[in-house]
Amino acid sequence: MRPAERLFRIIRILRTANGALTASQIAQKLEVSKRSIYRDMAHLIGSGAPIDSEPGVGFMLRDEFDLPPLSFTFEQLEALALGAKTLALIADDDLSTAAKEALEKIRDAVPERHKAKLDAPHLMVVPPKGIEMPTKTLRRLRRAIDENLVLKISYRALDGGQTSREVYPLALTNFGPKWLLTAWCTVRKDFRDFRVDRIDQLSDLRRKFVPTNGQQLSDYLKRYST
Repeated sequence: MRPAERLFRIIRILRTANGALTASQIAQKLEVSKRSIYRDMAHLIGSGAPIDSEPGVGFMLRDEFDLPPLSFTFEQLEALALGAKTLALIADDDLSTAAKEALEKIRDAVPERHKAKLDAPHLMVVPPKGIEMPTKTLRRLRRAIDENLVLKISYRALDGGQTSREVYPLALTNFGPKWLLTAWCTVRKDFRDFRVDRIDQLSDLRRKFVPTNGQQLSDYLKRYST
């Protein structure tokens, strides 16, 4: 779990808690160490988050921490709920959990008479049958895209050939049961799309790339939209 995602989840846990929570309780919910929670709390409090802490009692979020009120039509909420249900089935573990949490927030926000509609059969999402999503690889690819990390991949082509590529990861696209990685390939000196389920090995080369003209996702999209 990335640090930014953990901070968000700590805020959500505090918002839904009935009273103060200890570092041990929060650490147990997130499956991390107490030391990590204390460090995260120091960061949140230092950043201005309205969190009260008392030794021996725990941490509590003050009431003023909230998003500005947003207004959605029920159809807009249906769309958001359907998107969250889909991500919960096809994404990596972290994004799937975030989608489930978002769906619960949507359900909590609507009147009681609408809750059943959000769970109605016409909004069900059926998981791809017999297909296991490459969740661990997806999580690593998302992190690499977010942080502009250069990757080395071992890729199994459709003809069975194995190639090794150094790539600049740019985007992930879902096509039903399949995920596609769009990247700049330093070997081909061009954009390439790789099926994530055919990436056999993935290595973080521990260095970052700087997006330059001609190698950015916007360049890729312009090429294939004209």
